[in-house]
Amino acid sequence: MPMAADEIETMIRAAIPDAQVEITDLRGDGDHYAARVVAEVFRGMPRVKQHQMVYEALGGRMGGVLHALQLSTAVPD
Repeated sequence: MPMAADEIETMIRAAIPDAQVEITDLRGDGDHYAARVVAEVFRGMPRVKQHQMVYEALGGRMGGVLHALQLSTAVPD
């Protein structure tokens, strides 16, 4: 069963409380999403570490329940 966008957002916010999270269903199938995560905690952190932090927040669901996630991370302006 695919993950719902709000479930993805909730999991990311639980792990990164200050995050601004925007989830987009890319195909309308509940299986291919894009996520934009903006958080102060990312400041000074390499992009790969930022992405790892988001993937860790999803608790191993990537590649299983969550088939594809196009991820973009940033720090607040």
